[in-house]
Amino acid sequence: MGHPPLEFSDCYLDSPDFRETLKCYELELERTGKSLKELIKDGNSVITAIRGYSVALQKFSQTLSMFQFDFIGDSLTDDEINIAESFHEFAGLLQEVEHDRMMLVQNASDLLIKPLEKFRKEQIGVTKADEVLDKERVNFYESSVEYVYQIHQVQDRKKFDVVEPVLAFLHSVLTLNNLTVEMTRDFMPYKQELQLSLQNTRNHYESTSEEMEELMKRMKQPSQISKMHNLLPMEGYLYCQEKWALGMTWVKYYCKYHKEGRLMVMVPCEQKPTTKQGPTQLTLKSCFRRKTESIDKRFCFDVETNERNMPVTFQALSEGDRKMWMEAMDGKEPVMELNETGFKFVRKCINYIESKGNGSFLETLPTYPTNPGDVDLHSSDWDIKTITSALKFYLRSLSEPLMTYSLHRDLMCAAKSDNLDFRLSEIHSLAHKLPEKNREMLEMLIKHLVNVCSHSDENRMTPSNMAVIFGPTLLRAKEETVAAMLDIKFQNIVVEILIEDYKKIFSNMPEDSTAPPVPPPRITPRKRQPITISKRPPRVYPTLSHDNFQNTESNY
Repeated sequence: MGHPPLEFSDCYLDSPDFRETLKCYELELERTGKSLKELIKDGNSVITAIRGYSVALQKFSQTLSMFQFDFIGDSLTDDEINIAESFHEFAGLLQEVEHDRMMLVQNASDLLIKPLEKFRKEQIGVTKADEVLDKERVNFYESSVEYVYQIHQVQDRKKFDVVEPVLAFLHSVLTLNNLTVEMTRDFMPYKQELQLSLQNTRNHYESTSEEMEELMKRMKQPSQISKMHNLLPMEGYLYCQEKWALGMTWVKYYCKYHKEGRLMVMVPCEQKPTTKQGPTQLTLKSCFRRKTESIDKRFCFDVETNERNMPVTFQALSEGDRKMWMEAMDGKEPVMELNETGFKFVRKCINYIESKGNGSFLETLPTYPTNPGDVDLHSSDWDIKTITSALKFYLRSLSEPLMTYSLHRDLMCAAKSDNLDFRLSEIHSLAHKLPEKNREMLEMLIKHLVNVCSHSDENRMTPSNMAVIFGPTLLRAKEETVAAMLDIKFQNIVVEILIEDYKKIFSNMPEDSTAPPVPPPRITPRKRQPITISKRPPRVYPTLSHDNFQNTESNY
């Protein structure tokens, strides 16, 4: 089992358990650094000592076989398992060719030594905690949050930053050895499979890294620090919209909100002359910012409570005041709804995209009309990139992800299963447990993605690449934590399966079973064994090289 994730929120508490866990990560980084130094030393021996090449290469292979990949989280993807076991495969191959004498590997220093040295110095070398741990408490939180973030980045990056130069070096060794041409040819399919695993893992890392960086930034905001300080209840003056005999009016209250218990206590500032009005207590359910165009007052927000059937509308004294009230109440921005208007909007987007070709998602978003279902997509103001971005924005802005919070845990367990048949059947079954509207929208969207992926030769949008784009959009955990961020790669796997097995999942009902099968634990043999030199799938790929290890650029 790997190390437990380090949560950013634990940085504020600075507990002994947090310090102990942090120490475990530091020891692991130190071990990794020492292992990298050993690899670099052995690599130099291979390059500089031709006479002792056989002995040096044998030692190098032994070092590879002993190299251990510790990981964060409770499961690895198939690609990560292939990467974790790749060093053992490399060691076996090197031992097999050790008896052959080879020429000095050209450019071996650029392929092997420099990337490993760069990773050791720029990634592991800069991740030091001596100064962080000696800081006073007032400065410790921000520094330790950044330090935890750096640790996670190094732990993830080493999966490909360490393996890629070794893979490239090993390829050069085999290519330049004219006595092992046949073995070089046999190595190529494995190399291509492993490069795909490396690229997939890199894509997962970059999508996870972006989400984790945003979480780190939010955790450093004053509102989050105040939340962990457990300050006194939020209080101040608010105007409340109330219905009186002569119509709607705004009444001024002095309000106090208790975060624990989510209780709002409202004391009227202007008492009625005939009766003395006591404080009103409301138990908060949710809080949303009121859209500016929906009301003639500024700085408003709506609160849903247990005591009233309709939302209660409050007006703050300023925009900053409203922001503080909403932060105290865990308020949210207005959300999109999965209704007929939403279906109409998504259909229009898909029809336009498929009529014009495949676009690409951009970070910049358009200015949306009040009713998105009535938007004229054929206006010159809308290009295909804006529309694809708007489609993703709508799905991301739903009050609940399309595949729901309630099924998220089951979907993650299915994606983490070793048994590929169970993985598919379970996701098939869970897709049919979605609410009818959610399943209808999901089927419409996945059908569109299948159509886009069918042109992958032109747009480079394979199911795997498409899943990286839509995984965090269609699935997400209810609470944002580091552990949830590490599950993004498994969210991507769910979407990839939905695309690859679209017809089976959406055209057929899942098999009825009174006792659903239990996924086998990690310790049992996997049905799909890792890629090995001796067991290579007969697949043909275009030639790749270490220089071409770059992110796939899509037209979608």
